[in-house]
Amino acid sequence: MLSNKGVMILFTLLLALMLTIMPMAIKVNAFRPDWVLIVMVYWSMALPNKVNIFTAWIMGFIIDVLLGSVLGVHAAAMAMVVYISAANYQKIRNFSLWQQALIVGVLSALYHLLTFWMEHFLTKVPFLMSYLYPVITSLVVWPWAFLLLRKIRRHFGIK
Repeated sequence: MLSNKGVMILFTLLLALMLTIMPMAIKVNAFRPDWVLIVMVYWSMALPNKVNIFTAWIMGFIIDVLLGSVLGVHAAAMAMVVYISAANYQKIRNFSLWQQALIVGVLSALYHLLTFWMEHFLTKVPFLMSYLYPVITSLVVWPWAFLLLRKIRRHFGIK
């Protein structure tokens, strides 16, 4: 059974899922940050024993279902990116917030390139530069998301 602390982690992940599918204007939709990826990277760095590759795979699979993409594409990409962040969490946590934002930008770019590569392999989707627009917004959103999630973690004593 989930404790109150586990419920708060689940709540932040569900909120990120809602932000991922929230309707937006067409011109702005291409710049939608990778909310689930941002939250997953934060929790995998803060609590690598609780939020891990399995959690990332489940969240990626849910994104596949919600977005109607090929099943497993987002799941595999999310698991790979979270593996990298969890494997290097001690190094990444020592960087400044803006350096972490750059790392999140690189992880977001990797996530999008992996999803493109797998979708291209399976369905022959052409590459568009708009696939990488969320990298910019994820990089910009990271410091505020980090501070908010850290405040939630400290307020609820999640360890």
